[in-house]
Amino acid sequence: MQQGHETQTQAPSRNWEKKGIAAVTGCYLLWGVLPVYWKLLDQVDPVYILASRILWSLVFCGLIILLMNKGRMIGDVFRDKKEFWMLFACGILISINWGVYIYAVNTGHIIESSLAYYMNPIISIAIGTVAFREKLDLIQWLSVGIAVFGVMISVLHYGQVPYLALSIGLSFSVYGALKKKVKADGEVSIFVETLCMAPFAFLYILHGELSGNGAFGLLEGAWLFLLPLCGVVTTIPLALFAQGVKHTPLTLSGILMYINPTLQLAIGIFVYRESFTLSDAVTFGFVWIALLLFVGRGLLKDRGARAVKGSSFEKGCFEGRDLYENQR
Repeated sequence: MQQGHETQTQAPSRNWEKKGIAAVTGCYLLWGVLPVYWKLLDQVDPVYILASRILWSLVFCGLIILLMNKGRMIGDVFRDKKEFWMLFACGILISINWGVYIYAVNTGHIIESSLAYYMNPIISIAIGTVAFREKLDLIQWLSVGIAVFGVMISVLHYGQVPYLALSIGLSFSVYGALKKKVKADGEVSIFVETLCMAPFAFLYILHGELSGNGAFGLLEGAWLFLLPLCGVVTTIPLALFAQGVKHTPLTLSGILMYINPTLQLAIGIFVYRESFTLSDAVTFGFVWIALLLFVGRGLLKDRGARAVKGSSFEKGCFEGRDLYENQR
């Protein structure tokens, strides 16, 4: 009887796990193909696209908060001055991240933008040692060193600085470090972050339209709907991630997150025919070696601590996964 009861309780759990894996995979797939969406708007000023994304993300996050009955949580943020200013700083950082990413995609640098998200977990642990005094083991130090060495070879030997990848990666990693100190949940924090940036976004759009450089002079008919859809393509992956990650094993989620930059890289090379240079090969090669060490270290430690809640993999390969909640 007891064995039959365990089988009955395990079946719903496995079912939820499958749904969670499907939701998380769908999230990373959507983020991976997002360059195609931004390319549809490549004739529009990247800053104007960013401003539209901020405003429409605010609208759709607001709708989600209303549907989830979390409105009072917004008031809690405004009553906590430290929390508010932390989210204001996060709003600046995520705007930089979104803006540089859109600029990179629409100026033919999708390959470089994908490098940023391969590097992100490594940049995150490096920042963790400075911001939170986290101790790194030998493999983590080796991973960071190899990645830095690959970038430096590209800079010194080929004279090419991957400044877009570094800007995207650093802004997102610092954003993630700040978010560790934030108490508000994902939907509320993104709402407040975009709310803080909304006045600047609105003024930029207004200036663009009044000066004749806005989207209404470039887009016609159904193409104009691409602008409000900026909010949809931001909030849908976020909702899938938030729901799916609750039921997805940490180790699997930590590996699945690399679907995103891998798709971006493939789209850059095979769809938009961006040049994958020798400098790119050197930089990516070293970063991939660093990631293999990074992921391998996490998997080995996780195997030895599988029964412990919050396994070591969460601090290894999984280090950057939770940051993806507000990435795109």
